[in-house]
Amino acid sequence: MVCLLVISVAINYIDRSNLSIAASSLKEEMALSPAQLGLLLSSFFWSYALCQIVSGWVVDRWNVNAVMIAGFVLWSGATAATGWAVGFGMLFAFRLLLGIGESVAYPCYSKIFVQRLDERQRGVANALIDAGSKFGPALGTLVGGLLVARYGWRFLFVALGFVGLLWVPAWLKWMPRGDTADTDERPETRPGFREILRHRSVPATFIGHFCGNYFWYFLLTWLPYYLVHERHFSLQTMAVIGAVPPLLSAGATIVASWLSYRALKAGATPTRVRKTCTVTGLTLATVVVFVPMASDTTTAMAVLMFASIAYGVFASSHWTITQTIAGPLAAGRWSGLQNFVGNLSGIVAPALTGFAVDRTGNFLWAFAAVGFVTLTGAAAYLFGLGPVEPAIWNSSPPGPKESARDEP
Repeated sequence: MVCLLVISVAINYIDRSNLSIAASSLKEEMALSPAQLGLLLSSFFWSYALCQIVSGWVVDRWNVNAVMIAGFVLWSGATAATGWAVGFGMLFAFRLLLGIGESVAYPCYSKIFVQRLDERQRGVANALIDAGSKFGPALGTLVGGLLVARYGWRFLFVALGFVGLLWVPAWLKWMPRGDTADTDERPETRPGFREILRHRSVPATFIGHFCGNYFWYFLLTWLPYYLVHERHFSLQTMAVIGAVPPLLSAGATIVASWLSYRALKAGATPTRVRKTCTVTGLTLATVVVFVPMASDTTTAMAVLMFASIAYGVFASSHWTITQTIAGPLAAGRWSGLQNFVGNLSGIVAPALTGFAVDRTGNFLWAFAAVGFVTLTGAAAYLFGLGPVEPAIWNSSPPGPKESARDEP
């Protein structure tokens, strides 16, 4: 089950990042300005973020396996259709459709993990999901860059769309079946959006996720363009160098999750372990501000790689925090709300970067914004996150312990 979900998130991120791989070729063919390219790169996140709340509600209401399949088919179809797009408007529309399809993924992951895995297992599973989300862009950048250089950007989209659909029959064969944990999940027992939003840890998880995503989506959407136009890499060199940061981040995520598992097994509290990973990771990732300041390309790339490793430490825990606190009754809704806020950064980061580059002619202020936002996320987790333990929802009936305590 986990292997298939890791493959799905790799495909998910290849499909959402393929436009940045094709950005240079597409920009020249359609005569787009940097500002227009920034809007196009952010368009996916408009529908992706806005649909998160609906997707979270749908995942809590309907069969999670069916929801996952429907979303997968929709986003793969939108990817393939992009290869036949003519003009800015059609590209924009297909990217919006891609965002609608992909919006179900993370609420589905949260729902499946909270139903099937305990807290320590969820930490490792989420780290593997995050590693898949980094391996996907790494593979996409490496292979996609070479395909674009050889066959053009349209071939890339059509091939990715149809190849991705091969995941669906595999999921139909091996998706999880049977009863889940013994949990009352009747609609009347689930907390509503208002009750979830009143929880004290909500602001920290929302702000922290937004800030972490800002770092990642900046790299995902603009790093290939930066490497080609600021560091003067060829498309082939960009494909190789651009694949390294996601791979390093994936490796750091897996190592951090393993160390977290060991710490929890030794008796450390989930609060200490998860907060240490999120705060330390985001704080160290702020070194990314020095990338455009380095005149030497080797030094700039070394700083970029270190920041990517630090981001991987953060990414090993931020979803586990949400799943542990929300529990089976609220995992879909909380994940949808959090992913809505978190992915607003996918709208802001590409568009703001495009605007800054258009105005200044370089990436200095764009990288400075990434550093500031990332440090803000570290502060949110440090000062705003409450205990990482299952919430007691007012709408839920008391469990056996609470009932026994109330007896005379």
